[in-house]
Amino acid sequence: MNDSGTPQLNPLQKLIFSSRWLQLPLYLGLIVAQGVYVVLFMKELWHLISHATSLNEQLIMLAVLGLIDVVMISNLLVMVIVGGYETFVSRLNLQSHPDQPEWLSHVNASVLKVKLAMAIIGISSIHLLKTFIDIGTLGSEGSRYTETGVMWQTIIHTIFIISAIGIAYTDKLMGSTATKKH
Repeated sequence: MNDSGTPQLNPLQKLIFSSRWLQLPLYLGLIVAQGVYVVLFMKELWHLISHATSLNEQLIMLAVLGLIDVVMISNLLVMVIVGGYETFVSRLNLQSHPDQPEWLSHVNASVLKVKLAMAIIGISSIHLLKTFIDIGTLGSEGSRYTETGVMWQTIIHTIFIISAIGIAYTDKLMGSTATKKH
């Protein structure tokens, strides 16, 4: 140990531990992607506002669901950026910051996986709802979706749900096993 109480690492250990900083450009890239989603949101919002009088209720609902979808994807990006950086790169030391997200105080790789799975299910649910509304609005003849396409969307959504349940169950099992060992 050195004077500050930090363990001394040999050069290989330092290299391996420092390699976590290679993820920094990835998180910065996700911040740029979030900026793209802000632009997309503003564009879709402007389209909704400027065409509101010429749209029927179902088309307005589809536009609003599109906005919700963008927000949910943006929330997913925040979870990955902040949670991933905090878990895998470096502590953000936000304990006394008034805007610290509540979930960040107990984030780890397991919690992050469950939160991401739930966010993906939410996003998938919005897409599936948009598909069903689109079919209902346009009728099966004018819809962009085929019967097979809708079936696959539903199957994929169901697989997301089953996967999230599996991840949560595995996390619960690991948590109870860790508790028993202590």
